Amino acid sequence: MVSPRRSRRRRWASLLGATALAVTAGGALACPAGAADNVDFATHCIPPAIAGIPPIDGTTTAKITVDNTSPKVGDTVTVTYTVVKAAASNPTVIDLPADIMTPTGVVALGGAQTGNITVAGPKKNDPVPGNGAFPSFSMTGTFTVTSPGAITLSPGDYNIHTSYILELDTVCTVTNPPAPVSETITAADNPPANTRNLALGSASGGPGDPVGFTGGGFTAGATVTVAGRSGSVETADRTTVTADSSGSISGSLVVHDLTTTGVVAYEGSAWSSDLGTSTAAYVVIDDTPVPEGSQKLTTTVRAGDLSMEQSGDSVAMSTVDFGSGDPSTGDLNAVTVKDYRGGPAGWSLTGKVTDFSGPGAKIDAGKLSWTPVCTTKADSPSTCQAGSSGVVGSAGATLASTPDGTLTGGEFTAKAGLSLDVPAFTPPGSYAGVLTLTLT
Repeated sequence: MVSPRRSRRRRWASLLGATALAVTAGGALACPAGAADNVDFATHCIPPAIAGIPPIDGTTTAKITVDNTSPKVGDTVTVTYTVVKAAASNPTVIDLPADIMTPTGVVALGGAQTGNITVAGPKKNDPVPGNGAFPSFSMTGTFTVTSPGAITLSPGDYNIHTSYILELDTVCTVTNPPAPVSETITAADNPPANTRNLALGSASGGPGDPVGFTGGGFTAGATVTVAGRSGSVETADRTTVTADSSGSISGSLVVHDLTTTGVVAYEGSAWSSDLGTSTAAYVVIDDTPVPEGSQKLTTTVRAGDLSMEQSGDSVAMSTVDFGSGDPSTGDLNAVTVKDYRGGPAGWSLTGKVTDFSGPGAKIDAGKLSWTPVCTTKADSPSTCQAGSSGVVGSAGATLASTPDGTLTGGEFTAKAGLSLDVPAFTPPGSYAGVLTLTLT
């Protein structure tokens, strides 16, 4: 199960209140993404030619997980493909040391939306004995939801690249595609302005190799830039294509930069969340020979997630005397937002509140106002911006946000002073409303 604190979209509920006329506790975290199923499927693996052994026909056990099982059209969903048990094993009698495996693969979409998602894993593994089984490994990638309805995700072909003495590949394909469905998400029909998407023909290649791409959702006739990314920074590897009358694009991009971690496409002079796609995972396999007497040193900076935590789940607001017309006040529990994605996208933290229900009466949600405050932890690439003071209500308002940028991220703390405008002759008793915070 994906942890609620590590999903891309978090929903927290806080119960507001005071005594006499007041809000008392209780709160809940929204449900996390559902658990995915392990699936078994027949796999045909081709060991490196140098191993001198025939193809291997075996069974792969794998599962697909996502960070959001209920997205809306236009949302970006992060997909993790975990090979629990590979069909192939170390094709050599040589013991393989730790951190020399780089897995890549594809995830097949079906149902309301079809296509393939390229996924890639970090260069990280436990030692593998000669002819021993490969350890479990995970690969991640993203896709943009373009159609409402049930979307199935099935594990696809995968490649195990090892970088030790020689650069070797063990290529494993699904014998009878598609493999069984491991995860299903249900997308809501709420299309935003941006449904641009990009898919790659391969998740890896050597320096200077072309990678094919297709995409859609662009403005008909627009010039679209397709470019490599190294983390959040765009590389010099790029090409331009023209979107056809249906907004689709296709072509190939030659990738030279060894630090490439993905590819994006966008309209305009630079990538933006309004006119660009999410990043399609891609890895350049450095097969440059190491000079005699030298050692090649590599490391990986792994991207994290967008998450939030709140310091409490209840607020006891001040008591108000019957007939006084005074406001009931309190302070929202501090909310800490951690953006460790290392990409170009900012975030927005919004809140909305229900009516305050009491003994045979209610206080309208529109009577709750807040005064937001937001601080940024030192050395954070982004700067937090507090939302405007004013009514929260059932329609909602922004508590805090950060803008898009070349490199975003950091740690932030959002707070707010709360004020509930209680009508003077509201019947005595305890009133409770639920304030829901959503991070996107």
